[in-house]
Amino acid sequence: MSTNQPPQASDVPVDGAGAPDARQLRAILIAVSIALMAVIASVSGLNVAQTHMAVEWGASQSTVLWIINIYTLALAALLLPLGAIGDRLGRKPMLITGLIIFGAAGVVAGLAPSAAVMIGARVAAGISAAMIMPITLAVITSTFPEKERGKAIGVWTGVAGGGGILGMFLSALLVDVADWRRLFVLPVVLSVIALVMTLKSVPNSRERSPHSFDTIGALVSTIAVIGLILVLQTGPERGWTSPVTLISLAVGVIAAVTFVAWELRRRDAALLDVRLFRERGLAGGSVTLLVVFGVQAGIAVVLFPFFQAVLGWSGLLSTVAMMPMAVMMMMASGLAPKMGGRIGARSTMTVGVALATLGLVLMAVFVSVDGGYPSILAGMLAMGIGMGLSMTPSTEAITSSLPRAGQGVASALNDVTREFGTALGVAMLGALLATGYRSAIDSRLDGIPAGAADTAREGIATAVEVAPGTGSHAHDLVDAAQQSFVDGWQQAMWTGAAVMAVLVVYVALRGPRNAASSRPGDEAAPETGVAEDVAAG
Repeated sequence: MSTNQPPQASDVPVDGAGAPDARQLRAILIAVSIALMAVIASVSGLNVAQTHMAVEWGASQSTVLWIINIYTLALAALLLPLGAIGDRLGRKPMLITGLIIFGAAGVVAGLAPSAAVMIGARVAAGISAAMIMPITLAVITSTFPEKERGKAIGVWTGVAGGGGILGMFLSALLVDVADWRRLFVLPVVLSVIALVMTLKSVPNSRERSPHSFDTIGALVSTIAVIGLILVLQTGPERGWTSPVTLISLAVGVIAAVTFVAWELRRRDAALLDVRLFRERGLAGGSVTLLVVFGVQAGIAVVLFPFFQAVLGWSGLLSTVAMMPMAVMMMMASGLAPKMGGRIGARSTMTVGVALATLGLVLMAVFVSVDGGYPSILAGMLAMGIGMGLSMTPSTEAITSSLPRAGQGVASALNDVTREFGTALGVAMLGALLATGYRSAIDSRLDGIPAGAADTAREGIATAVEVAPGTGSHAHDLVDAAQQSFVDGWQQAMWTGAAVMAVLVVYVALRGPRNAASSRPGDEAAPETGVAEDVAAG
């Protein structure tokens, strides 16, 4: 195993014990949280500008989807390798480099004269985001004393969970009040602020290893992630049996199996010691994050068409409607460490997953066209609280399972799990919604002109768009589409609730006994209340 070296923090104020003092810890947490917000906001922010990009550049829907998805693909594929490189070369230099490239990529994207330039800028942004995201969590786990670490991770998970919705809201606001290109102002400004604070406050830490870098493992893991993510991105668009989807699946599975075999052979010199998945903490935390983030992302896919096509709301108002769930999630993430300290990590995760399951059930039972927003609000709030309570101990269980020398890898694994869960949830719940909608609307199209009926089967948005051209049938067609969407919604919610119910049982039986455990090199330190101060701010 790699030898453990304490973080090199000679350039920051420290207390008598040689660790960063409370003021410095607060500045570190704010810096990495802002850096994480920049990355998370860029994942979902561009969704609100799809139509604008297509019109301005005459781009096809496929091109627009590539502009959006290439960022996530590059981010997910390079998280593990760049997280490991950050451990070796130094976490602060990696974070600084990533923020500089990320900010520059945002400027280029905002000025992009063509779709090709935009795709290139998004690739650069995704690569730099993979440099930033795992380092933000690794800085926390390698710098904060054990008693403060859980609370700091709670702040980090709150930003990671709710930041996407907040970023989408701010992006939609910028698009509504100004030009769509202004939405890149947000991540650029955040990256600049984070860069200044990182240079001033974040200490450097790196780990020296007697072994060479696992280049083959890094390459194979990248291929595996690209293949599997492409399956989830292209499957809903091109079909699950299309050549591109099947080839991506074959490449991803073969590379994943090869990666596991190679890492077992490398043992102590492995990029990721896959044997650690036998432990409850790593396995339980990873499975929980995979499912919870999958359901969260899938819910967003279901909610936005409900707000826009069923309730007739604007994109900005739709994002505002998502904010209560995001706020509950962020608040619960901050409270989870305290709850975990009282009843244990496993119990906290079980309660969280159970509440999220209840939220799905409430949304499945009470949703209706006539009931509108109030019919789903209680379910959204329960979902937000449940996800917040389950995410923080899951993240801490993952990072605590690996030694401090591998915190970049541990953080990257946490992030890869989130990205996989997000892609899987969008693909699966989106497909369930579409299937349920088509199945339900077929029986409601009697008397509707054939051409309009065929268009309406494609989705609720196209049904609402074509309805005015059907004359006296317009009201009936819109009503049929809305009721069919609710039927598809319920199918997706019940399926999600069933998956979450299985997760409740798994966590209750196989969840981690404790979310936090001391790693070699950890030093005891008194609680300073840093995380509570940042969360309150």
